[in-house]
Amino acid sequence: MRDELEQALMAAGDLLAGRQIMDLSPVGGGSVGTSWRVMLSDGEALFVKLARPDQLIAEQSGLAALRHWADPKLIEVPQVLACLRLGSRSALVMAWWPSGRGDQFQLGRGLARLHRRSAQSNPRRFGWAQDGFIGLGPQPGGWCESWGEAFTQLRLRPQLELARDWGLVETDWESLLSPVMDWLNRHAPQPCLVHGDLWAGNAAVLEDGRGLLIDPASWWADREVDLAMTQLFGGFTRRFWEGYQQEWPLDDGAEQRIEVLNLYHVLNHANLFGGGYQQQSRNILKELRRDWL
Repeated sequence: MRDELEQALMAAGDLLAGRQIMDLSPVGGGSVGTSWRVMLSDGEALFVKLARPDQLIAEQSGLAALRHWADPKLIEVPQVLACLRLGSRSALVMAWWPSGRGDQFQLGRGLARLHRRSAQSNPRRFGWAQDGFIGLGPQPGGWCESWGEAFTQLRLRPQLELARDWGLVETDWESLLSPVMDWLNRHAPQPCLVHGDLWAGNAAVLEDGRGLLIDPASWWADREVDLAMTQLFGGFTRRFWEGYQQEWPLDDGAEQRIEVLNLYHVLNHANLFGGGYQQQSRNILKELRRDWL
């Protein structure tokens, strides 16, 4: 694969601009694909991600949308420099951004400003234009007029139907979708562009203190889906929350909506990985039935 990737990079038109590849090394990747660091003769480094073409097309559209609305003074979203075909897979080429786990204040501010800027564009619907992915799981496209309908029909229902494969049955959840939809509609949020898969592995702090967002599963949604996911697996600090709240404070009741919003990700993990996520899904649904039915 190393030789095939090197040849594709060298053949990619003006991508290298006469520079030579000095080193090509694999780096830690996520669940979607493998990743490589390319060191060039002028000292610049590139980041290359290999995955199925449909996965990278979805990721590329999300990166482009986030980059459009992000304030580069606060947050960086990598620009896609090239998308190359390598047999049955594709390679997404971006700049390499050295990052770490520094002060997350600007990351929080930058996310809030991205959310607010996109919401101020006055989008009228919730959803996304094409099918995508949440990790390795499917994330259907489509549009809905109301937030409750979008979340229950475009996000919860597809994952709940997949859960039949490990024993979840319709009687466990079908009667919940209507009250969940009505409850979310009473909140009546503005549609805004969200990252969509905001766990700590998809966000970082750059050396200059700005935030970094990668590997999105973007769609137009309630901004609370991003904030809820930051609490699902940990890794986000008090400073992140201080930065977000300074820029755009959350609405009343946000804490009460976290478990329902994160049910989407718990179900996706249950469908992909099984294990304790399946029981966690059952427990959340049981609590919702007890409280609402």
